[in-house]
Amino acid sequence: MQALQNFFLNEWYFALPMTLMSLVAFALVTWRFLLNQAAKTDVDTLLPDLQNALKKQGVRGAIPLCQQDQGYIAQLLFVAGLEAADQGVAAMRRSMASVVELEIVPRLNFLLAPILAIAKIATMVGLLGTVISMINTFNAISNTKAGDTGGMAGHAAGIGLALFATAMGLMTAIPLVFCHVMFKDWITRYEVRMKSAAQKLIVLVQNTRSGRETTPTRAATPAAERS
Repeated sequence: MQALQNFFLNEWYFALPMTLMSLVAFALVTWRFLLNQAAKTDVDTLLPDLQNALKKQGVRGAIPLCQQDQGYIAQLLFVAGLEAADQGVAAMRRSMASVVELEIVPRLNFLLAPILAIAKIATMVGLLGTVISMINTFNAISNTKAGDTGGMAGHAAGIGLALFATAMGLMTAIPLVFCHVMFKDWITRYEVRMKSAAQKLIVLVQNTRSGRETTPTRAATPAAERS
């Protein structure tokens, strides 16, 4: 504990920026985690309500239901698909694919680049601090008089102190790299869920339209028979 305190006092020009980088990185990771939570959509719960809205109000009536949801799948993907539903299935696929590529994926990757950048910079700054401290220590050792055991012991302590810079860099970088990998994995799984949800929406719209088209025919059959 004393060695760490000495590092912050004697090597403050490295300790201070690395501490600030750690705090900023923690804030970015927390922010990204909260954004991930807000991006989720409970598709299994939404689809039955969406089906009822499609049957009662049609495609245009179902759009406001999706817009009320905060998740990207409902608010962006489903809305894009429903807005193009009148043009056919191919148009729905193109519209949803465009929204995924241009809007949803950039939002999912938001803050990931700064998180990875801080992880890499923290490691390099820590190594730079250690190298500079080691250079200063070895220069002091070269100027130490022969037989001065007390001075040599102090320089040995300085070498240990210099390694705190690398240690702080690694303590900052390792959690950030882990979080970055986990966020990337979450994005990959989210993209799979989007593809599945898009297919479910297309099937739902097709089934709703088929049901509407067959209902008048069934109703007209008894009348034809009576005539």
